[in-house]
Amino acid sequence: MTEKLSWFQRLKQGLTKSSSRLTEGLAAILVKRRLDEATLEEIEELLIAADLGPATAARLTAELGKSRFGKEVTDPEVRAFLAERIAEMLMPVAAPLDTTAAKPFVVLVVGVNGVGKTTTIGKLAERYRAEGKRVMMAAGDTFRAAAVAQLAIWGERTGAPVVMKGEGSDPAALAYEALERARREDIDVLLIDTAGRLHNKAGLMDELAKIIRVLRKLEPAAPHSTLLVLDATTGQNALQQVEIFRSLVQVNGLVVTKLDGSAKGGVLIALAEKFKLPVHAIGVGETAQDLQSFDPAEFARSLMGIEGEA
Repeated sequence: MTEKLSWFQRLKQGLTKSSSRLTEGLAAILVKRRLDEATLEEIEELLIAADLGPATAARLTAELGKSRFGKEVTDPEVRAFLAERIAEMLMPVAAPLDTTAAKPFVVLVVGVNGVGKTTTIGKLAERYRAEGKRVMMAAGDTFRAAAVAQLAIWGERTGAPVVMKGEGSDPAALAYEALERARREDIDVLLIDTAGRLHNKAGLMDELAKIIRVLRKLEPAAPHSTLLVLDATTGQNALQQVEIFRSLVQVNGLVVTKLDGSAKGGVLIALAEKFKLPVHAIGVGETAQDLQSFDPAEFARSLMGIEGEA
């Protein structure tokens, strides 16, 4: 029987590509070295290469220099220092999505195609169902038959009803119908999938605006959360995606997926520093258990290859 891994173990395993780049790089830099300008510069370059972003990398190395400059430093000491500082930087954005503020609590899930929106919705549905909540999903990406089929599979898996229409049907009408049903059936959380075709930004903007306008005919506060899903493997492009979607809709929170497939896990820190948006969950694999609430200390220690839970 395969031993069941804890979330920290799965997170550490998932962040191996990112942490290997950082730990191996730091080990190479810090071979019996005093912390001087040249060493700090190398560390800064390494952090930028791991997609923490230039501003964050500069801030971290400046803090490291302030406390250790001129002293002999070891690789584990520097990794522990960076992990602690990164956890502090991320603390303000770590916030689980509170779905208790309304009933049904309407979550509009947005993001470009291929980032894992539909899978994230299925995983969230499974998590909320496990918490005893009544969940409904709406297959609002009506332009991709695969997205509708995928959500239908998650519906079977989780036992959550899925509102679907034929390919090419109006996503706003589907969202309206889903909210009507959710109210009627005493649903706690309604998760609405959307298309993510950025090649026609004006069309996407119109579509999202229409979905929101139509939902508000039934519920003036809907959607209660607009969740942007980002793929960590895109690195710094994730920052551009936040800019684009914030120009289209009011993004309230982030989910960062595919951290296990990327050596660019540091982008999460760059996102937090630049946008200050809550990070509700992170994903490091295919199963529902691989999407969990974001814990800054666990993430920072995993990123820096530090053993054991914080």
